[in-house]
Amino acid sequence: MAQTILVLTLMLIGAFLMALAGLGILRMPDTFLRMSATAKAGTLGAGLILLGAAVYFNEFAIYTRAAAIIVFLLITAPVAAHMIGRAAYFDGVPLWKGTIQDDLHGHYRRSTHTLESGEVPAQDQVEALSESDDFPEEE
Repeated sequence: MAQTILVLTLMLIGAFLMALAGLGILRMPDTFLRMSATAKAGTLGAGLILLGAAVYFNEFAIYTRAAAIIVFLLITAPVAAHMIGRAAYFDGVPLWKGTIQDDLHGHYRRSTHTLESGEVPAQDQVEALSESDDFPEEE
């Protein structure tokens, strides 16, 4: 009985977090906030669902496989989100209009793809695009 309640709780919380990640994709205003919502909530939700499945089957082999998958998710999801975000920033994807502070502005060198502690010359800085795509607007 306690095992069933634990499995149900883990699965429901995991499913809720996965749904929250999906909602984050739809509701967040820019690429960077969308990635943040999905990387965090999606990883935690998937981990809890896997943990619930491992508790349900209650076998050592299942526990080790679930643990390996959870560790793999915890290692790869943040790195992938960081790399996608870095590529998006370098490509000039615009920030949300409500963004108060851009800590990378003026410190990201376009020619070498590196962050500098000092100010980068204006001609070597990344510039945000006014549009989110490379296609001209139709009139």
